[in-house]
Amino acid sequence: MGAASVASAANWRYAHEEYEGDVQDVFAHKFKEYIEDNSDHTIQVYRFGELGESDDIMEQTQAGILQFVNQSPGFTGSLIPEAQIFFIPYLMPTDFDTVVQFFRESEAINEDFPELYAEQGLELLKMYPEGEMVVTADEKVTSPSDFSGKKIRVMTNPLLSATYEAFGATPTPLPWGEVYGALQTNMIQGQENPIFWIESGGLYEVSPNLIFTKHGWFTTAMMANQDFFDGLSGEDQQLIRDASDYAFDEIIVHIDGLADESLEKITEASDEVTVTRLTDDQIEEFKARAPQVEETFIEMTGDSGRELLNQFKEDLEEATN
Repeated sequence: MGAASVASAANWRYAHEEYEGDVQDVFAHKFKEYIEDNSDHTIQVYRFGELGESDDIMEQTQAGILQFVNQSPGFTGSLIPEAQIFFIPYLMPTDFDTVVQFFRESEAINEDFPELYAEQGLELLKMYPEGEMVVTADEKVTSPSDFSGKKIRVMTNPLLSATYEAFGATPTPLPWGEVYGALQTNMIQGQENPIFWIESGGLYEVSPNLIFTKHGWFTTAMMANQDFFDGLSGEDQQLIRDASDYAFDEIIVHIDGLADESLEKITEASDEVTVTRLTDDQIEEFKARAPQVEETFIEMTGDSGRELLNQFKEDLEEATN
């Protein structure tokens, strides 16, 4: 039995788009921990830059070179336009418990999205939140007019570009690896990310004004190559699903309070950092721009996008009641 077990053991490759200790890295290692504790399989985890950027690791997964990939819908939007829904501003709540409940129970996330990913040869295993989006800029921003003339870095995502156009800025797509230098040289004047990434990437050093706009949460997705997954035994498929569930539960514990810890590290590290939390009235000024982004989303995605948006809103209503 021992020899047979060793013979059937596999080493699976898993790449994500963040640094050591960041949320996707913690998720990947919790997934690895569960797989290795409950089977003879092993997981090799690759962090940001080790196999290229986000587009590279997705191509390698679709080609079957990687078995697993973690990629945010910001990049997957070019493959799956409906995934851009997470970039409609003020659609998602920012209350932690509500966000978690939404991801656990949403029909759109747990039933509709897996079908969309499967059309691209991907087995969607888990979508999960990483943290509230925070904008950094070269000066304080409290209204859309303050964004005028500012180039704000965005992922290569048409809807995210539409959001910052609606906010009054000039969206500027850039690979993550170029963001720090572009901020440092004033090629761009701002960017958005969860606070832990602003801290771990040192972005506050070159973009010291933090603006909490409450316009959304950064969402990511962990998936497998569909052919690889379909070729596994039922036992291994269940093992992978259980490992994904375990990693999700662990990551929710990990991100609870993470933003406060990261902000504390930033303010301790730099005297130049300012923190602006928009008032309700200031938020309303930005929120008034959201409907035009919804219209753009529907133009991009057609009937399937409209149906998904309606389901999203239903799911959100259930999570908030």
